[in-house]
Amino acid sequence: MKLRTGDHVVVISGKDKGKTGNILRVLGDRVVVSDINMRTKHIRKRADQAGQIMRYEASISVSNVMLVDPKTKKRTRVGYRLDEKGRKQRFMKQSGQAIVEGKTRAVKKAPQTVRRKKKGDEEVGQELETPQMVAQQVQKPSKTPFWKKMGFGAEALDEAEMKDTPRSKQDHSVPAQSRVTESFQHQRGD
Repeated sequence: MKLRTGDHVVVISGKDKGKTGNILRVLGDRVVVSDINMRTKHIRKRADQAGQIMRYEASISVSNVMLVDPKTKKRTRVGYRLDEKGRKQRFMKQSGQAIVEGKTRAVKKAPQTVRRKKKGDEEVGQELETPQMVAQQVQKPSKTPFWKKMGFGAEALDEAEMKDTPRSKQDHSVPAQSRVTESFQHQRGD
């Protein structure tokens, strides 16, 4: 793969043609680019939570993006060559300049969340959460799917509820039922 996380790329085909952004994630032959191929996920309201509209970046094919040369601001192809120490190094084919790793690292933006308030509340309208508030709410392990990290989906909501509910130390087991010594005999035809 010639593209890495943090590279500044331009979209060369599709509905977002001409837009630029940094690569957030590389997923095999697909990449997730910041503010490109935005999707909307609607979450139904629940008794304990207001409805939400989540916006997130969906992946696009690697063939639809090209690296942007920082000096000329034009798209360029990527090649490989060996540097002075014999290590493999990426370079831009148009300018011949080496691509330095770690200079441009992408900062992952949190998804924007719009919360709708109920009509019975004092304020009716929409409240936009800040990315910091969303990031505080969504703290998942790193080995979970990206949509769970973003905090939507039925499983993510159920996990959030499980975390918030304290476990009581009371015994909720079903008590053993005593056997009834007297038995009722049903008689037919009487």
